[in-house]
Amino acid sequence: MAGRFRVFHAAILSLLVTPAFIAPASASAVEAREIDWPELSPAHGNPDGPALATGLDGETIRLSGYLLPADREGELVYAFMLVARRGACSHMQQPPANQVIRVVPSEPYRLSSNYEPVTITGALRPGLEKTQLFILDGAAIIQSGYTMRRAEVSPNRNAPAWRDPSQDNPWHRVTRGAELSAQPPLEPPESLSSTR
Repeated sequence: MAGRFRVFHAAILSLLVTPAFIAPASASAVEAREIDWPELSPAHGNPDGPALATGLDGETIRLSGYLLPADREGELVYAFMLVARRGACSHMQQPPANQVIRVVPSEPYRLSSNYEPVTITGALRPGLEKTQLFILDGAAIIQSGYTMRRAEVSPNRNAPAWRDPSQDNPWHRVTRGAELSAQPPLEPPESLSSTR
């Protein structure tokens, strides 16, 4: 009888450790769908506010953009806004809410610079939300059209240094350098260039 139990136990144990019964680690994870910014602004607008892609509600997506910290302590970022282009929200017209995502990372993200290119992965939730940010010269209220909580955040090393250059940013010469400006370098006025 003890021999039969051992054989039965060994058979059950061998079934449990065979590859057919071992679930792959990614089987429980939902595959993220790569999207781009135009998918967040549907063609037909909402008369009461910006058009949001409600069809993406709860869908696990992957999207790249630029990080603008909202809640940080030193280098650690606990919440941020993801925007489509570097410089958005700073000294120029804010992007529409459907082009701003409020992101709460699953663990604090170590920031190397404002507007750092990153890729986020997680469940997207449409809904308007206002967040106060402190940018260059003070506080600003930014409205986001989407939220992603418990997001996986990774640096986007493949991102171009600058996406969609914007000449409506009065600080583009500071942030992008004089070589990218259509204007010649600034010359100090005559009164400042000479010593008295």
